[in-house]
Amino acid sequence: MTDTETTTEPVAAGTEHAGCDCEDYTRATNGVSRRGFLAGATGLGAAAATVAFASSAAAMTRLTFADAGYSGDTLVVLSFRGGFDGLSAVAPVADPAYIAARPNIAVPQSRGLPLTSRFALHPALAPLLPLYTAKKLAIVHAMGQPNPTRSHFTDMDEMERAAPGSSLRTGWLDRMIGATTTPGAWAATSVGSSTTPRSLLGPSADLALRTVDSFQLNGAWDATETTRWATALRALHAGSADQVGVPARTTLDALATAAALKTAGYTPANGAAYPSGGLGDSLRDTARLIKAGVGLRAVTIDSGNWDMHADLGRSDSGWMYRQLTEVGQALAAFMTDLGSTADKVTLVTLSEFGRRVAENGSGGVDHGYGNVSFVLGNGVNGGAVYGTWPGLTPAELQAGDLKVTTDYRSVLGEVLEKRCGLAATSVFPGAPTDRLGVFKPRV
Repeated sequence: MTDTETTTEPVAAGTEHAGCDCEDYTRATNGVSRRGFLAGATGLGAAAATVAFASSAAAMTRLTFADAGYSGDTLVVLSFRGGFDGLSAVAPVADPAYIAARPNIAVPQSRGLPLTSRFALHPALAPLLPLYTAKKLAIVHAMGQPNPTRSHFTDMDEMERAAPGSSLRTGWLDRMIGATTTPGAWAATSVGSSTTPRSLLGPSADLALRTVDSFQLNGAWDATETTRWATALRALHAGSADQVGVPARTTLDALATAAALKTAGYTPANGAAYPSGGLGDSLRDTARLIKAGVGLRAVTIDSGNWDMHADLGRSDSGWMYRQLTEVGQALAAFMTDLGSTADKVTLVTLSEFGRRVAENGSGGVDHGYGNVSFVLGNGVNGGAVYGTWPGLTPAELQAGDLKVTTDYRSVLGEVLEKRCGLAATSVFPGAPTDRLGVFKPRV
């Protein structure tokens, strides 16, 4: 269902943070968790030296066999941490209630990049407009969780567990990997961070690396020493129980492949120009790994700094403008770099919740409900804004927030079914079965 077909047509500055759990958000995203510590230990100290050099051909051959049991898309999940403001990114510029609620920070209709009769892209996202026109970008609006709390910690945890009302404690991407056969070393990979997110928590093996070139073995200062350490570690774990041996051997295999990729170097294809910074670096490395054929099935990438309670800025400058500029450039470069490889790649953006409709007295927006999601890939029915738009008049809001009319698990369930060849019920227990038609069936 697309937007064009569906219609239902002050606080003192500086006080907005007092009632939210932003301290919890900072601790949850920047602190060291037990899982993060264990992930580092399982990684055998992989961080800052060099692994034994295998030839690129040998490494690629090994990983090709590791992916023999899966023929679906590589699913890239880009998480906007901190509560993404979908009403700035894809603004309902034709709705008078939107302009009235945000007199200082709304995207004016004269500056928005038209998508439909109602919606326009934020001007900082101009690099995405050609993808939308080429039908490689779809947008889902008023999307979110069925029971949001406006708590960063709780909502991130629930979104990545994706099993409300059940006793499951694993992450949904871990369950996705578990539903496939013979996953290899790189099947579930977090790029841009040395710890994995809640969505990968569970029995399936996963990797976490800041960058491909820095994913190396600590304590080995040259190739000879690296070979000695790798040989010793393989011997040490040869007879160990699977709980210990499998993660260790998986990590050593991944380190060897990363070393080969580092030696080969990488130049983005088709003139793709990634912006400097963490998001551009992570998407560049993801494209690099996808094209190298290492066996990626699910990739997680984080983009932070979206908790804009104050000083969000106007449509031509400021915090939101700078953040969205990086997002637009990075996503456009990723798709350009992939080229026809995007036939087998789907990227979906998520965030724990949206922001409130009305701006606050600090020129920002507080925690809300409904949000927007970008979906990119050559297997997307792009060029449309999907979902039922509930409207923004006071009577149409949910406690002052944009209502959630599309459960995010409906979108993820559809991508699993149509692009990954998996049953959504094997990953999302009790999830809604309605589908929006965002994705083309994979042939």
